[in-house]
Amino acid sequence: MTRNEEQPAGQARQRIDKWLFFARLRKSRSLAARSVEAGDVSVNGASVRQPSHMVRPGDVIVLSLDRHDMVVKVLLPGERRGPYEEARLLYSDMTPPPPPREERSLFAQATRERGAGRPTKRERRETDRLQDFSGDGED
Repeated sequence: MTRNEEQPAGQARQRIDKWLFFARLRKSRSLAARSVEAGDVSVNGASVRQPSHMVRPGDVIVLSLDRHDMVVKVLLPGERRGPYEEARLLYSDMTPPPPPREERSLFAQATRERGAGRPTKRERRETDRLQDFSGDGED
């Protein structure tokens, strides 16, 4: 079989770095290769460290991004890096939804509700008063 002949659909395989680039999950192929080498990618539950690792339709890829992990199932090998609509056909997103805000960690950074604006002077004084109260008797 030569390179130009097409492989049967069940045998279609592609390098992981190339597939991540074609699926638009990484901005460049070199960034995709670096993330694979860094151990940020696993295929079917096994960590992958070689950009030449071959993936095929049906493989489940877990990609560690900055703030969350993305879980995708390979549907098709890519032929080119096309527009988003075309790249979206290469995978099925299986990433679980984030937990509701109430269930998040108690140690998460305190934030204000969206649209609440900046605190008023009175609210800042109340916050400062609460932060200054330490209960150690010094003042």
